[in-house]
Amino acid sequence: MTGWIVLGVLVLIIALVVIYTIVIYNGFIAMKNSIERDWSNIDVMLKQRYDELPKLIKVCEGYMQHEQQTLEAVIKARSAVSNAGSGNQKLAAQNALSETLKSLFMVVERYPDLKADKGFRQLSNRITELEDQIADRRELVNSAVTIYNTRLEQFPDVIIARLFNFTSRQLWKIDAAHRQDVEVNFSRS
Repeated sequence: MTGWIVLGVLVLIIALVVIYTIVIYNGFIAMKNSIERDWSNIDVMLKQRYDELPKLIKVCEGYMQHEQQTLEAVIKARSAVSNAGSGNQKLAAQNALSETLKSLFMVVERYPDLKADKGFRQLSNRITELEDQIADRRELVNSAVTIYNTRLEQFPDVIIARLFNFTSRQLWKIDAAHRQDVEVNFSRS
């Protein structure tokens, strides 16, 4: 009789461990897929921004003949985005593109006719809106990645994570150079 009780308790413990493992595993899968969806949503907005840039540059070219360097920097950054290979290269290229766009919008302040152009206003508003949405989505991704990475390291989840080879994800980071203050020069050369 006691043998059956011990066997029953043992089976119950094993069943609970299996159920717990399944719940934790499914939680990791759900978080991993959520992070991938969030990155994909950012990619959609980055693609929209990428597609809008040639139109913005075209509008700017007619007004900003003396600012060729700024326009070329935006074009070069856009090209770097399309040529980026790995995840880190893509992040660096996207961050560089964001910085060149900031420079472009600062230079635009010197051209009141350009700022008054309806096409430019619409395109710059659209790109600014996309930049804001991208920034918001980056925060969401970083939040989801932080939760996921934390769970990967917490006991007892770490056991299941290692058992099924779940690996940590990378936060969206910017280059250290992009943390520095931007030099603003209002004098025309």
